[in-house]
Amino acid sequence: MAIGLTLISLVLAPDSAAGSAEVRVLALGDSLTAGYGLPPGQGFADQLERALRAKGIEARVLNGGVSGDTTAGGLARLDWALADRPDVAIVELGANDMLRGLDPQAAEKNLDRILARLKSAGVPALLAGMRSLTNWGADYANRFERIYPDLARRYGIDLYPFFLEGVIQVPALMLQDGLHPNARGVSVIVARILPQVERLIAAARKPG
Repeated sequence: MAIGLTLISLVLAPDSAAGSAEVRVLALGDSLTAGYGLPPGQGFADQLERALRAKGIEARVLNGGVSGDTTAGGLARLDWALADRPDVAIVELGANDMLRGLDPQAAEKNLDRILARLKSAGVPALLAGMRSLTNWGADYANRFERIYPDLARRYGIDLYPFFLEGVIQVPALMLQDGLHPNARGVSVIVARILPQVERLIAAARKPG
């Protein structure tokens, strides 16, 4: 009986180890990802990592957020971020392009190149969308907001339509600048995006 149990444990051990292996999640973004204005441990990457671990997922979330970054900035440092060998990626960029009134076509091109690079590296991605302020007019807003669903369809990836959904118009969840979530706001974002991140990780772990 002891020999039988030993053989069974040897057979099962590799699968069990694979199931519990740490998954590395790259959060590539701007100040919304970086945790601008927040105490240590309260930014998006840290809160998402804790939420995933609470779900039993051994995850390490790599904070690839840089405050003030545009889509061009994210593209420029992507290879550096990929050196950390992430298993999956969340792409949250474009807010600063919009705030500066940069051409939506250029932002789309940069995001397209980011997603293409991730695909070529074998890193499944979740795209987080952004909405436009009304300052630049309806035509700009339509062109900008169309970027995200168009790219998600093009690459056959999941889209989280608006990163600040449920937070942006709730003063109690925002910093005084009205642009960045506070720690409570980040927890709302994490709770909302978590199911899609879980699906992303599950899909990445499937054989083949």
